[in-house]
Amino acid sequence: LVLTGYPPEDLLLRPGFVEQVEVALARLAHILPADRWVVVGYPRRRSAGLMNMAGVFHGGELMFEYAKRALPNYQVFDERRYFVPGSQDDTPGGTLCDIAGLPVALSICEDLWEPERCLEAAVAGAALIINLNASPFHVGKQAERLALLRRRALATGLPLAYVNLVGGQDELVFDGGSSVVDAAGRPCAVASAFVDCLQVVRFECKAGMVVSAMGEIASWPEEDEEIYAALCCGLRDYVAKNGFRGVVVGLSGGIDSALTLAIAADALGSERVEAVLMPSRYTADISIEDAVAEAEALGVNHRNRPIEPIYRAFMDALAEDFAGTEPNEAEENLQARCRGMLLMGLSNKCGLLVLTTGNKSEMAVGYSTLYGDMAGGFCVLKDVPKMRVYRLAQLRNRRAPVIPERVLQRAPTAELRPDQRDDDSLPLYPVLDEILQRYVEGDEGMDDIVAAGFDVEQVRHVLSLVERNEHKRSQAPVGVRISSRAFGRDRRYPITSGWWRALSLPR
Repeated sequence: LVLTGYPPEDLLLRPGFVEQVEVALARLAHILPADRWVVVGYPRRRSAGLMNMAGVFHGGELMFEYAKRALPNYQVFDERRYFVPGSQDDTPGGTLCDIAGLPVALSICEDLWEPERCLEAAVAGAALIINLNASPFHVGKQAERLALLRRRALATGLPLAYVNLVGGQDELVFDGGSSVVDAAGRPCAVASAFVDCLQVVRFECKAGMVVSAMGEIASWPEEDEEIYAALCCGLRDYVAKNGFRGVVVGLSGGIDSALTLAIAADALGSERVEAVLMPSRYTADISIEDAVAEAEALGVNHRNRPIEPIYRAFMDALAEDFAGTEPNEAEENLQARCRGMLLMGLSNKCGLLVLTTGNKSEMAVGYSTLYGDMAGGFCVLKDVPKMRVYRLAQLRNRRAPVIPERVLQRAPTAELRPDQRDDDSLPLYPVLDEILQRYVEGDEGMDDIVAAGFDVEQVRHVLSLVERNEHKRSQAPVGVRISSRAFGRDRRYPITSGWWRALSLPR
């Protein structure tokens, strides 16, 4: 679907959108070089319904079309909502396209994951399989793809060209890594991660077989490096494609806002990033010192806007309502909401996108404030667990030390009351992250997690927090997806549910 962008979602339900595709296809036929064979993906309506298509242009004409057969309906994919599957009847003249005298089989994304599609191409007499993809990134995805390409090549005895999208689209990031493997499944060419590129791969016919000459094989970044690149890519494209001139970050002196600021500066350039310090009566001096040090190390413009006058005005307005009660989360959340209002005011006045700084661990258990630290347009760390935040910060500092070492060493705190620490309310983050990984990403039940060695009451508490806070996550901004089970498209739970109450019952 390169012609429309992927995923176009419910735009596909608008007749006018699909009509514009027809206009674009007619233009393409005239503007593409007549002596080239160009394969393009697009949606198109046929008598059976809307189909996900690949077309081959040559000589000023659309010469051949293939309709996607396998329509995924899991994780972030929802193609059965929009498309009907193709069949051999949808490729008049046969299932193979003659490209410069070479019988080529086309396929689209999920078709490659079903072995029958490639075997059909081999039986039909294909000499090469070309597979078009908008394959979203998650950790370890490139290794999965190369293993799949090897299996399909060995099963069919055919070389495969796997072409993948690059760039960010809302919470999805596409990492590229387009690859060619020979008939034995050996990589002949691999494109770089998260980089637009044009790479030429030469195929030759030898002894009746198609052989690929060795091309450039880019090295793939290690896990934390690829995650950092994915976060930068997702943020950069979201800002650019939605027309923001830059971003603004509330810089607290803590690890999450520090990493968010570093990613923003790396993705957009320091000149397009603003940092705002918003200390309260509970903010430690070292928090202010560390925040200023990081902003200066990154070359980011920063300003100091204390929230005490705003907070006091709110407390005065609510004095009668709060009279006779003990301080609790209400007073703490008011501080966060003062900061949210300041940032949104700057966003409206200056055309800056507010980046929220929460991480996946906090989002999971609701350790965040609606209309406070959750107020903003994009959450860079939304799918990054707390312990991964530390690893990415250390990675960034190995390139150049921009996050003060004290930020990495201090106990995490929201600084909304005297001597507050995150572990006053939550398990230690290494324990919390492991429980969350098992429950959210691994779909393990409470008994399974307890059997793995975790305290039963701690597990019950964490799981009930996850389910009780669905309403917060439903109002959270979008953020970059880096795991195979991110909050949002991947995990769609009802807000109104008795499930969390069942989790809270003694066992």
